[in-house]
Amino acid sequence: MSLSALQFQAPWLLLLLPVPLLLAILSRRLEALQPTLTLPRASMARGLPPTSRARLRSLPLWLATAALTLIVVALARPQKGLGRDQLTTEGIDIVVALDVSGSMAAMDFQPDNRLAVAKSVVADFIRKRSRDRVGLVIFAGRAITQSPATTDQALLLRQLEDVALDRLPDGTAIGSGIATSLSRLSKSESKSKVVVLVTDGANNSGEIDPDTATDIAKAMEVKIYTVGVGKGGIAPIPVRAQDPFTGRVVQRTVNMEVPIDEELLKRIAERTGGAFFSATNESSFRDIFSRIDALETSRLKSVSFRRFQELFPPFLTAAAVLLLLAGFLWARGLRVLPA
Repeated sequence: MSLSALQFQAPWLLLLLPVPLLLAILSRRLEALQPTLTLPRASMARGLPPTSRARLRSLPLWLATAALTLIVVALARPQKGLGRDQLTTEGIDIVVALDVSGSMAAMDFQPDNRLAVAKSVVADFIRKRSRDRVGLVIFAGRAITQSPATTDQALLLRQLEDVALDRLPDGTAIGSGIATSLSRLSKSESKSKVVVLVTDGANNSGEIDPDTATDIAKAMEVKIYTVGVGKGGIAPIPVRAQDPFTGRVVQRTVNMEVPIDEELLKRIAERTGGAFFSATNESSFRDIFSRIDALETSRLKSVSFRRFQELFPPFLTAAAVLLLLAGFLWARGLRVLPA
């Protein structure tokens, strides 16, 4: 029987194990306090070897102590695992790289802008991956880690909620977004590592070229799924401007050209074994993440002992035998305390 298969149903009862021994020691001390009868010639008996009965006087006490100890162990209910149940779970390390550049404020995903819809879709995706470690990287003109890969969904969702526009210098540093995501996966021991890159633009800033970052991902065996947000071309984007008459800062919606480099996104996905998706509205956005969720599952086996055999009956049997033997010897006159 391996130690990993042994457990106690009520292990806290094992704290009572010292009690029988303490009771035995107390009993011996009470014996020492009993008045003794001084015989006229007791000094003549000093130095004589003790009789067999004298040697056995403490035996009933120690038999009872051993019996009480076995009873404590039995009450803690020792159990032995009868077999191993193989549990199959699904787990994977994923980093979502989310574009937070100014163009993500485009209002073509009515009634919300692109970033608000992306945050909602990613939040649903996180909730579905309860067995996975998921991290979050945001990028615009540069990239930062919003949350390292974690299984703490509540923490990750709070970090996602805090994501906002204007957090970073404007621009679209796709290569930096990929590189930062890879750094979050560099110490991962999972056999399956994935980056989900969500962007609505073309690479125009950052210190790392997207193709170089893609080569690093391929060397690390990290699969990248790319999601192009929006249809490209002209999109309505709210901008803040100062009213020339009142001097107040007001928000206006202007139509701006928002190019999406789909060729780059397709190349990144193809070279790393992932796939490219185009999200042109909220419905297709959610469908894409559902497809990614279905595609990326890896099986991890764990061992759990679920069937147990009770081991306490032999302890109770042995305790009963010891108590009967102690009672028999007590009745025969072998006792620590005088009657």
